[in-house]
Amino acid sequence: MKLLLHTCCAPCSVYCIDSLRNEGIEPTVYWFNPNIHPYMEYKARRDCLKEYTNSIEVQAIFEEDYGLKEFCKNVINNLENRCQEYCYPVRLEQTAKYAKENGYDSFTTTLLVSPYQNHEMLVKVGEEMAKKYGVKFLYRDFRIGFREGQAKARELGLYMQKYCGCVFSEEDRYAKKIEKDKFI
Repeated sequence: MKLLLHTCCAPCSVYCIDSLRNEGIEPTVYWFNPNIHPYMEYKARRDCLKEYTNSIEVQAIFEEDYGLKEFCKNVINNLENRCQEYCYPVRLEQTAKYAKENGYDSFTTTLLVSPYQNHEMLVKVGEEMAKKYGVKFLYRDFRIGFREGQAKARELGLYMQKYCGCVFSEEDRYAKKIEKDKFI
């Protein structure tokens, strides 16, 4: 199987790569994340993933598309549904398209490891993109290894981000503090 693994960051990739390798599948990591902001966060995640993939000898492809303006233009009118309406589709579509154009027979995503993502919507979007591009979406419920992967990532000293990726998810991270600070 020639598998393209959309990867959001090194920590989320740890369990996914280990699990796939245990199945005898050698993934190619694919970085395409125009939803991650600000730029220094994007760079920190990308650079950590580059170092990690080199250290474990996994082939990696990096599509450089910071994409702040395009991201904002596409989510501003529906912030509450930005993940389902933009972030998941744009990343999985580009992954499926790249897979099809470059001879991969399947693709999947490390987003499936996170208990914080909308798992069912990710599967739905993955299956839609598989049908659209004629390449298989390899489904795995990687969530069972989330804590294990995070622990290993910490042991390895990988950069551990504190929010999903976009500026709005960073704001969500601080929502309670923002509200509390109004009364100080």
